[in-house]
Amino acid sequence: MLKTAAILAFLVAALPAAAQSVSGTVTKIDEAQGKLTINHGPIKNLDMDSMTMVFRAGDPAMLKGLKAGTKVKFDADRVNGQLTVTKLQKAK
Repeated sequence: MLKTAAILAFLVAALPAAAQSVSGTVTKIDEAQGKLTINHGPIKNLDMDSMTMVFRAGDPAMLKGLKAGTKVKFDADRVNGQLTVTKLQKAK
């Protein structure tokens, strides 16, 4: 039983960190390039502190209706080597 628990603990630790929703504020949108700039809190799965930075939109449709100042909750990850917003919703 102890051996099984140790194996499970090792496997869980070896998994990549799952994306977690992060709060932020959109500061700029570039629909032509499919990018948005977000001032955000820490992004644990990317080992990133709070900062303002540019992300690629995983789906260009997520940029529709956004403007500077919009508060959002989002998930981000590395997709093909680029920091990408994989899920986005306006904060309530």
